[in-house]
Amino acid sequence: MAHHHHHHDENISGSRLIITMLLNFLITVVEIIGGILSGSLSLISDALHNFSDGIAVIISYFALKLKEKPNSYKHTFGFKRAEILAALINSSALLVISFYLFYESGARLLNPTEVQGGLMTLVASIGLAANIAGTLLLKKGSDSSMNIKAAYLHLLSDAVSSVAVILGGLAIYYLSVYWLDPVLTILIAAYVLKESFHILTDALHVLMEGTPEGISLEDIRKKVESFEHVVNIHHVHVWSVGENDIHLEAHINIDNMMTDKSDELREKIEKALHDEFDIHHATIQFECGKCIEDGLIKN
Repeated sequence: MAHHHHHHDENISGSRLIITMLLNFLITVVEIIGGILSGSLSLISDALHNFSDGIAVIISYFALKLKEKPNSYKHTFGFKRAEILAALINSSALLVISFYLFYESGARLLNPTEVQGGLMTLVASIGLAANIAGTLLLKKGSDSSMNIKAAYLHLLSDAVSSVAVILGGLAIYYLSVYWLDPVLTILIAAYVLKESFHILTDALHVLMEGTPEGISLEDIRKKVESFEHVVNIHHVHVWSVGENDIHLEAHINIDNMMTDKSDELREKIEKALHDEFDIHHATIQFECGKCIEDGLIKN
């Protein structure tokens, strides 16, 4: 019964993600048109931020769907890395867009152009309303899924940038401070750049089989070597296949314990790795003084 409920929750999350994605792309179109008509570069930059959020939601949606696909002989790990590849492509594109916005903002600061503050505020307000709707749709799912939470935080941050554009639009409308539009664009582009760079480095770290964040090989060594009969642990590899899917393989030197007791020891080690380090898949090779090199990692 619990298993069925889990799928029901995923279906709710999936449908909410689709609605949120459509909202984001609708905002993107409205803000780009509004930005062109009002002459507001910050509105266009906010539209691109919304577009990136729409892509982030697509990634989250496919991540949910790909989790359901079974592993196969051709893809023994399944398709868990598809979301990492999509994140890599998305963040790379956003880096390029951010630098383009910096360039355009610089040109606008040198040669300020008139901006229709009223239209800018109106369009940004529509964007804010849609962003708030999106965050409310994903709030519930964000508590139980890291994947949904990432999409939720994307939308929340975009709502904040929409507020900045609204305030800028009001200042332009009442005070005619046209230089504020490119300044807002630089701030939004800088934020998108920071977030994109973070996503890009995280994606590259996973693709390069990096040790997952928060995992300490030294802590693993101390824990495993605290078990009776364990001499040392060496040649350790820890990597992440997909979200919440951490794997470990290692050689463990043991003393001359009875062979029939080794399974019991392996189960204890696997349980400790799961409970304390969130490692779900551990491949352990027991040895008795076989490896000449016994460093924590193999050179």
